[in-house]
Amino acid sequence: MTNRLETLWAEGRPVLNGWLSIGCPFTAEIMAAQGYDSICIDLQHGVVDYQTSVAMLQAMRASDVVPFVRVPWLDPGAIMKSLDAGAIGIICPMINSAEQAAELVSHVRYPPEGNRSFGPTRANLSAGPDYASKANSQVLAFAMVETAEAMDNLDAIAATPGLDGIYVGPADLTLGLTQGRLTPGFDREEPEMQAALRRIVAACRKSGIRAALHCGTPEYAARAVGWGFDMTTVSNDVRLLSAASAASVRAFRDRLTTTSVARTSTGSSY
Repeated sequence: MTNRLETLWAEGRPVLNGWLSIGCPFTAEIMAAQGYDSICIDLQHGVVDYQTSVAMLQAMRASDVVPFVRVPWLDPGAIMKSLDAGAIGIICPMINSAEQAAELVSHVRYPPEGNRSFGPTRANLSAGPDYASKANSQVLAFAMVETAEAMDNLDAIAATPGLDGIYVGPADLTLGLTQGRLTPGFDREEPEMQAALRRIVAACRKSGIRAALHCGTPEYAARAVGWGFDMTTVSNDVRLLSAASAASVRAFRDRLTTTSVARTSTGSSY
């Protein structure tokens, strides 16, 4: 069992993460084949149930991509089952304190480093027969910082022993820090939000862990790497499908209008 993200980070290279919100193994297979370093299945806000997520993990296995799962909440059952299904990384939402971060770590690690129950039903196959001996060092635990309370406890969260990184959901972070004053969304340009993002990077650097950011566009993700983020997520399957299909329809409508004008000007008709 090896986690290639650690190799990328050791070489000073940023990780490009994909995101799956549609519960479909074929969609997962398509996304995994596009060159992402890692891909996350979203069990929190995505239209995905556990059984479908297992099939999606199976579909991604053919590609050299590191599979993450964002669990619905800080729940030991959801975390452990996702790991047993073959996830190599867990992203957990709404971590607001060092105590909650420590609880997350405990559910991801086998004893003596944690309290994860042993039963890697699929992981033994997908990650290899050495899974039990290497899981504690190779599986990644990312805590989502997305509230004002979490920002108040940022340094303590980042310093949690065994935590591998902080993952920023900018929409919820915007809601939490501005109390609805700003509309939630990705790719924040407001000085106060960019200051918050840079503060998160600094806290991660201080504690020697990774900083990850959910982005809406590749341009913003590249800027975030320049600020020090180690992993950026660029869009997701829903947004990519929506954007590509809308662009295709728009191109056809525009071309049809141009063709109709040309036909009219030459006196042609259907």
